[in-house]
Amino acid sequence: MIEKPLSPEDVEFVTTLHGDETISFVVLMQPRGDQADVLLRAIDDVAFGELKEASQEGDVPEGADARRPAELALEHSLAALRAQGSQATGRVVEEHPLDGLKAVVDEAGADEVIVLTEPHYVEEFFHRDWASRARHKVGVPVLKLFAHSE
Repeated sequence: MIEKPLSPEDVEFVTTLHGDETISFVVLMQPRGDQADVLLRAIDDVAFGELKEASQEGDVPEGADARRPAELALEHSLAALRAQGSQATGRVVEEHPLDGLKAVVDEAGADEVIVLTEPHYVEEFFHRDWASRARHKVGVPVLKLFAHSE
């Protein structure tokens, strides 16, 4: 599960996690949430000292407007994984993402889940972040990684 396009560093990292094993990915792209998430994201930005980003939270597409950017991010990420020699499919998930994740784990017979995200201090503190919640839902190990950023 990702929330932004995979960077070259992210692709390198996830494709080499298991050495030379042949692995395949089912990527679930979580679009940017709705207005209720703005405050939490702004707090995270302030905690990182990214005051400019905190003040621009309202400038990024949210909710239904975030669908197309999420689709483009998913296409980019799948192409990058395939370019590294991995099999990769995926889809954008919006409603009940953890139910969607559980269904994908069951359908694909997944061995593990990787949640690649930016740090979210408030959600992590209360164990409400995607990785913490997925650990109680999917029935396979959940590895939480922090995405590389500029």
